[in-house]
Amino acid sequence: MEDARIFCTDLAGLRAQALGLTEAAGLRAELRTLRFRAPWHRISSGLWPVARWAVGAEAFAGPMPGVVMGCGGAGARVAAALRSKDVKAVAIQHPRMDLRKFDAILAARHDGIDGPNVIVTRTALHRVTQARLAAERMLWAEKFAAFRRPLVAVLLGGSNGRYRFEAPQAHALAAQLAAVAREAGLVITPSRRTAPEVVSILRAALEPLGAWIWDMQGENPYFGMLACADAIIATADSVSMVSEAVATSAPVYLVRLPGRSARIGAFMDALVQDGRVRDFAGRLELWDTAPLNDTEMAGAELRRRLGL
Repeated sequence: MEDARIFCTDLAGLRAQALGLTEAAGLRAELRTLRFRAPWHRISSGLWPVARWAVGAEAFAGPMPGVVMGCGGAGARVAAALRSKDVKAVAIQHPRMDLRKFDAILAARHDGIDGPNVIVTRTALHRVTQARLAAERMLWAEKFAAFRRPLVAVLLGGSNGRYRFEAPQAHALAAQLAAVAREAGLVITPSRRTAPEVVSILRAALEPLGAWIWDMQGENPYFGMLACADAIIATADSVSMVSEAVATSAPVYLVRLPGRSARIGAFMDALVQDGRVRDFAGRLELWDTAPLNDTEMAGAELRRRLGL
C-alpha cells in the first residue's frame, strides 16, 4: 500500500475529506496538521511568497512519500511546493492557485473549476461508506431502539463567519423540532461549533418531549445516528456534514441559517434541485431516495490518474 502525506489545518471537515479520499484510493494516510509561523498566520495563504516560510519545519520533516495531498488553501500551497519528479501533488478543494501545479485536483461541482487534472464530485469527500454504516448500525441499533419510529437524526453545525446559528435561530428551530418530536423519535448531536446557548435552548424545549441530545461525553454517536436514522435534518452551514448525510439512504432536510456563502449556497441549492434534499419547514415527510456518494469513484479515478 502506497503512503500519502496529508497537509491541512486543524479542521474536522478537512481531515474527513482527506482521510476519506485516501481510504477510497487505497492509500495509507500520514496526517500533518499545519501550524503557521508569525507573521504568516495573519496572512492569507494565497499571499505567501514561499510556503516553507509560513509553516513549521515538521511539515517537511522525514522522507517524502510518493504522494502529498493538500486539503484547503494552505494545504494545497504546501503540497504544490513539495511537488517534484518523484512526488505527485494532489489538491482537495479548489486550491486558489494555478491548477497546473498539481497532478490531480479533487473539486466539488460547486467549486466551478474544470481541467484535464480535475476530478469533479457532486459532494465533498468523506468517510461514510455502506460498510461503515452497516457496522455502526449494529453498534447503535440497541441504543436507538428505545425511540419511536420514524427516527429523526438532527445534525447541528454552528456560526462560522458566513452563517449565524445563535439564540434566535435556536428558538425557531426548537419550535419546528417540537412538532416533529410529537410524531417521531428525535436524536440530536451538536458539533464543536455549536454554541452552548444553542444547545441549552434546544435541550430545554425538546428533552421534555422525549428528544435525546448528546452531551459530548463518551462515544460519539454521529455515525450511528447516520446509520440508524429514517430521516436526517442538518443545518445548512457545512458542506462536509450535509455530504455525509446524503451518503446514507435517509431523506435529508436542510435548516437554512441567516448569512450568505455563494459556494455553500450553490452546493445546497444543487442538492435541492437534484431532489436529494429538501428545505425543512417544520413538517416531516419521508420520500424514497438513494445514497449520493462520489468518494469511491474519486478514489479509483485518483489512482488511475496518478498511475498507482
